[in-house]
Amino acid sequence: MNALNSTAILLFANSSRQELVCKSIVRSEKLFDILTQVTLGKARRTGLPVFHFTEKEQIGSNFGERFTNAMTAIYDIGFHNIIVIGNDTPQLTTQHLTYTAKQLAIGKPVIGGSIDGGFYLLGLQRVNFDSNDLKNLPWQRFGLFNQISLSLKKKSLEVVLLPVLQDLDTEKDLKSILSFSYSLSTTLLLLILSILRNIEHLYYTLHNYIDSYATRCYFNKGSPANSFIPIPLYPTVG
Repeated sequence: MNALNSTAILLFANSSRQELVCKSIVRSEKLFDILTQVTLGKARRTGLPVFHFTEKEQIGSNFGERFTNAMTAIYDIGFHNIIVIGNDTPQLTTQHLTYTAKQLAIGKPVIGGSIDGGFYLLGLQRVNFDSNDLKNLPWQRFGLFNQISLSLKKKSLEVVLLPVLQDLDTEKDLKSILSFSYSLSTTLLLLILSILRNIEHLYYTLHNYIDSYATRCYFNKGSPANSFIPIPLYPTVG
């Protein structure tokens, strides 16, 4: 294998059903289905081998272990370089991936930082892979990007940094990504707008139930037994 042929892309992303459990975005299963397919398409257009590890393939008791074990599995196949990405950064491009592969080929690790302090891309050579270091990083917490950058620089490595991009973990992130709507496909943009409208409708409906309950309790002059008005836990959204 030459340097480029020994590079693989690892999409480390759960199924959309599992993402519903992990992400703070309601009714987002279709969104993450599309994000996964779009990300896989971008990765495949590089011409590099692409592997997708969902929760079914991941092994470990915590995020750090699962992430590290997934990388180990790809290295063990025989690849010397791995580009790890998620499915929640719609601004990621095929060009980012191709550029990363070229930097890895000349011995430079690559990190793409997220606005929330994490990272959306990690390009790493096997020779610089330290499973213990990776497992002990502050995964899924603010400061992850700084910690992994520091860890690599301690090895006297020249780390290449990609542009900082917005990832999608919360409803606030969906609103933020609209500022970069020019970089989103029409399908993805319309889906994000639909989710945000549904969220606003849900909050508006719940607010009305609470207002109605408070008003009726205030004006109710009957017995306590007759003053209780049940509020649906999950109000139906039309």
